[in-house]
Amino acid sequence: MFFVFSHLHSVSRMSSSDVLASPGGVDVSSSPKSPLAETQQPDKDSKPVTKQNPVPASPPLHGLKLAPHRELEQAQQRGRLKCSSCGGSRMFFCYTCCSLVGVSQQEIPSVKLPIKIDIIKHPSEVDGKSTAIHAKILAPDDVTIYTYPCIPEYEDDTDKVVLVFPGPGSVSVEEMTWRLQNLAVMKSAASPDEEPSPKRPRAEETPGATQQAEGHTSGATHTEERGGEAGIEGQTETPGACPLQRVVFIDSTWNQTTRIITDERLQALLRVELKTRKTCFWRHQKGSPDTYLATIEAVYYFLKDYQELCLRQEYTGQYDNLMYFYCYLHTLINKAKTTAGRR
Repeated sequence: MFFVFSHLHSVSRMSSSDVLASPGGVDVSSSPKSPLAETQQPDKDSKPVTKQNPVPASPPLHGLKLAPHRELEQAQQRGRLKCSSCGGSRMFFCYTCCSLVGVSQQEIPSVKLPIKIDIIKHPSEVDGKSTAIHAKILAPDDVTIYTYPCIPEYEDDTDKVVLVFPGPGSVSVEEMTWRLQNLAVMKSAASPDEEPSPKRPRAEETPGATQQAEGHTSGATHTEERGGEAGIEGQTETPGACPLQRVVFIDSTWNQTTRIITDERLQALLRVELKTRKTCFWRHQKGSPDTYLATIEAVYYFLKDYQELCLRQEYTGQYDNLMYFYCYLHTLINKAKTTAGRR
């Protein structure tokens, strides 16, 4: 997810050493170092070259228009509280019940999204480490979290939904629009008396499947580029509104994705990759490219690109508050890491 994966444990009131040693996934990665100019050995005829001062690096989340973190700072000082629904010890929110804990709803930003977001969570993904809950808490009307094997029915709307996932067949956000438009043209030109494919069991009918969020409406999918199916020769980019209505993300570690991404219910979806975005997640998985993003990063960057590249509208920070919890925890954990490094 490149994006999708891995995540974060709610951070409670603890010392910097406690944060770094917490079992919930506060294993932070090193923050980028500013480059230093090396001191060169002078030749006989050259003047000595002195070492230059480090070039200051821009903060990875610099410039976001976020609501004040005052409420989170106060909640952190109070420490963990019990969730009124499940009784679990939580900080800021309950990742099991998708509800705030010790934080006032009026003080937390609410984000309205232009499209619906479906997040398919691997059953082995630890809820407390997942950043997917951030999206549900901050945009409750537009985000739905499902636990695999519960997957919504997308079959009838393959020109309106995409799957954000990296790979050889993935396209850019900018290319996504005209591919969806071409799919819509092909659907409308299809024979009306063509026999429909057999229906698969709907998500809510799948035994053992759980749905974590409410308010989901029928979804739509998109056809992946396989054998040039979405890019038939003779089809060209056509102007018009982007038909996208829903985006699917997978919430899982990279090693766990195979089970979900190979599910037949997702094979008809066009895959989109955020090829130019880099993660600043503190638990980035070893061996994975830095373009593999945490789930909330992927949701945020997709919406930002969608606004600018598909809707052709200026981005003025409309979705920045999706990073509200993420930015606060990013700062908190990296401060703890810095403090621990000085000991």
